[in-house]
Amino acid sequence: MPALRAALVALALATPALAADPAYVDDRSTAVSVIQSYYNAITRKEYARAYSYYEDGQGVDPFDKFQAGYANTASVSVAYGQVGSEGAAGSTYYTVPVSLDAVNTSGKHSYFAGCYTLRLANPAIQAAPPFRPLHIVAGHLTTAKGFGQKYVPKSCTQ
Repeated sequence: MPALRAALVALALATPALAADPAYVDDRSTAVSVIQSYYNAITRKEYARAYSYYEDGQGVDPFDKFQAGYANTASVSVAYGQVGSEGAAGSTYYTVPVSLDAVNTSGKHSYFAGCYTLRLANPAIQAAPPFRPLHIVAGHLTTAKGFGQKYVPKSCTQ
């Protein structure tokens, strides 16, 4: 029995601890918080929730292709630039420049940079359900050479 216990202790010491999922975040109050929530859902492998940040599946691949595209993603870190906003016909559009560090399940880092566009229909004129919260309209990302503020686009054009 002591030999088995020693072997189990040695195995436990040699096996890296699995990282716990990050805490659940679902905040649609600002453009940045929507993007944070989106990548929180991706990291937690909650693909239906991630998909819901796009209104009615607009501006994104069909769900099965969307889910498959993130299947090997272990985590995503995001750096943000200056958020822009513009009002138009009862809606406010926001642009969020980002830099991403996506780590796959093998530990490989891939870097992306670009912009997300989000829309909020004026809540005061949404008279009947369903209520449409702030949501992603489009994301335009390309590969980048690294991650962080240095790689965040200076601005986004709509």
